[in-house]
Amino acid sequence: MTGFYRDAIGLDHLGGDGETARLGAGNRPLLELRRDSAARPRDPRQAGLFHTAFLLPRRADLARWLRHAADTGTRLTGASDHGVSEALYLDDPEGNGIEIYWDRAPDRWTRNGDRIEMFTRRLNLDDLLSMADGPWQGAPDGSSLGHVHLQVGDLDQADAFLVGELGLTQTFDAPGGAWYGWNGYHHHLAGNTWNSRGAGMREKGMTGLAEVVIRDLGRASQTITDPWGTPFRFL
Repeated sequence: MTGFYRDAIGLDHLGGDGETARLGAGNRPLLELRRDSAARPRDPRQAGLFHTAFLLPRRADLARWLRHAADTGTRLTGASDHGVSEALYLDDPEGNGIEIYWDRAPDRWTRNGDRIEMFTRRLNLDDLLSMADGPWQGAPDGSSLGHVHLQVGDLDQADAFLVGELGLTQTFDAPGGAWYGWNGYHHHLAGNTWNSRGAGMREKGMTGLAEVVIRDLGRASQTITDPWGTPFRFL
């Protein structure tokens, strides 16, 4: 898993203790892997992770990564233009979803109050590749973890948790899904029931998401757990 996130995704290995590995960009940790040799493969219908989304600073960075994926035979599962962003999708070796994307400038987003227009349209891969202005040399400084998208059992429960407990604002919704952000961003967290409608508490001892860590300098350190057992830890 460390090799995949280093070689395929382009994150730097920032350290660990043999049981964990921290990976990131520009000395900024974005992901921690935790070994559990007894873990069972997760049920794709259960609540938990839908995808982790790595945000690159520029469109040219996304283009270089796409060329790298093609050159190394890294298999994509999707590619979409969302209006606010352009995104490429794939899975890691344990089946965890990954999105790699860049954002268009916020002044190009269509807003209606707190709502931000998003859509899913075919991404023009040839046009994107034309922006590749050099070889991929790993995730550039300024890369971040842009958002985390979750599988949930019920959207009303998810809304009550994300808005009521975490203080997010709903920015968009579509059949089976809802998107939430802080401070006018199109979304930092999202939830959907596309595979997991009616799911109960996550089973322990399975692969997948361990926790979501949020750095918020205006909030006291605490951990809040969602209705399906995923911890959200504020630093």
